[in-house]
This record gives sequence, structure tokens and C-alpha cells, in this order.
Amino acid sequence: MSEFDGRDAFDGELLDLYVPSALHHLRVDRVLSMLTGLSRAGAHDALTSGAVSVNDKVVRKPSTPLEEGQRLVAVLAPRPSDDVIPDPTVPLEVVLDDEDFVVVNKPPGQVVHPGAGQRDGTMVAGLLARYPQLHQLSVDGHCEPSRPGIVHRLDKGTSGLLVVAKTPEGYVSLSRQLTERVMERTYLGMVEGHIDEERGVVDAPIGRSARTPTLMVVRSDGRSARTNYEVMGRVDKPFATTLLRLSLETGRTHQIRVHLATIGHPIVNDLRYGHRRDARLEDERVFLHSSSLAFHHPRSNERVETHAALPLDLAALVPSSLGL
Repeated sequence: MSEFDGRDAFDGELLDLYVPSALHHLRVDRVLSMLTGLSRAGAHDALTSGAVSVNDKVVRKPSTPLEEGQRLVAVLAPRPSDDVIPDPTVPLEVVLDDEDFVVVNKPPGQVVHPGAGQRDGTMVAGLLARYPQLHQLSVDGHCEPSRPGIVHRLDKGTSGLLVVAKTPEGYVSLSRQLTERVMERTYLGMVEGHIDEERGVVDAPIGRSARTPTLMVVRSDGRSARTNYEVMGRVDKPFATTLLRLSLETGRTHQIRVHLATIGHPIVNDLRYGHRRDARLEDERVFLHSSSLAFHHPRSNERVETHAALPLDLAALVPSSLGL
């Protein structure tokens, strides 16, 4: 056993290796802990979240034994070595500021929390500078140090609304509303091609790609995912596109982008799941905007609704005839 050091196959975010004889018949949760430094609880969370696969099949049971020659892949969230350093220079557009939460309109290009690709200049750093009490949420064990108050997130290239908890009561309530699908999240997105029907639902499970583990795909053993869409208008030039209003019943990683690409209508300028055309957008910018967010107040239970108009870069691609 001492001759094998599988940590060489782990870069801090992706573990990808073929099981050697030294790990034959060991439990998958134990192997994950050995190779990544995760606690047993952390390995269990990675398994139940669908981030681990053996021979291209998602494995969720911690006691599953591994066999020599199997391919073990785990895509793990990066673990920060230190707390995020507050940064008052990070721009924040606060839409609603409450004792228990804050709703922010995230600009495109801003990363929500630190990860393997970016440590500094994140939205979390700006939030901590403005609301230092967020740090206590991680100290008390409610959140990871790199994600204090973060209930849900938006991709770097996506703009719009997201809510961040400021108190333990807010975090518990908002997280529960997200899990129980009480929180309503509506997006505006433009996709390639003309969608014929006026409205529809994409109901297809999503999991990690076996070929490229950093990508998400529709797969039978993935987690359930439902995306509703409604046509707002169709555009012919410079190429055929359809503007959609989208609502999520679930919140899987890259859900909207994967679902729309799967039905043959990828989000405009989505280089990861679609194509690059002359959309006059920055390379990492996708035509996807979180336009409205609704939930119940953590204390009063009153309904809270917030809205954010399309930013200028996306609005420029929408004909005035569509009335947005």
C-alpha cells in the first residue's frame, strides 16, 4: 500500500484515476478520503451530490467497494485554505438590503465565490467588506469559509439577481426554500434558432459528463432537473434566435444551459455547450440573465419580489419591437 500515492492524480478539484491493486476492494468513501484529504463526511457529501463516478456510472453509496482497473472520477469543490479577504473595491449593486438577507444584481464577468480559477475580486469579497457579519456564518458552521451566506450562485458569464443570507435564520430559511422549490427564479435567455412551440418544459436528469467531468450532461443516472420556458419573441437577424422567459423547478449546475443545448437550442454565445457566433458579446458572456427572484421573508413570511432589467450588452441584441 505504501508504494502507491494516488494524490498525484488529484489536482485539488478533479480526481481521475484507474484503481490500482493497492486499493482493490476498499470502500469508495475511504479511497476518496485517502486521495483527496476529505473527511469521511466530506466524501459522503461528494458521493450523495452525484460528483463521483466509477466506470462512467454515478456512485452514491459510500460503502461501494472498488475493483482494480475501474476508472474513478470525482469532481470536487475547491477547499479554501483561508477565509476570504474582504475587498471594498469589488462593485456591488444592492437591490434590496434586509436584516436577514441582501439581494444583489451581479454583473457579467464577476465570480460569486473563490474557486480554483479565481481567488480574488469575487462577489463574496465585496460582500464581506460591506457586511462583515457574514464571516460569522462560516465561523458558526453554517457555510464554508469561501461561501459565507451564499444560498445559490450564478455562473461567471450570467448576470442578474441572487440572494445572500446575512444571519443564521436567513440562511436556514432561504436554503430550505431553495431545496423545497418555494423560491421562484426567473431568467431571460436568448437561444440559437427558432423554437416553434410557445412554451414547454425540459424534464431531463443532469449529471457529470463521463468523457469530460467538468461538463454537465443529460444522463439517465443524473439528478432530476426541470426547466420551464416561454417564448417572448423570435429574431431573424443577424441569425435566427428566440428570446425565452425561463423558470427553474430545480437548481442543478449549468441546468438551463445544458437543457437548452440538449433540445438543440443552446444559449447564445455559450462556448461551453453551444457555439460562438457574431453575437457582439464578450467571450465568457452568455445571453442569460436572472431577471426576477421571489421568496418568503425568513421572519415575517411575507412574499418578497425583486426584479432586474436586462443589462445594456444583452438589451442591445433585443429588437425594440419585443417591448423589453
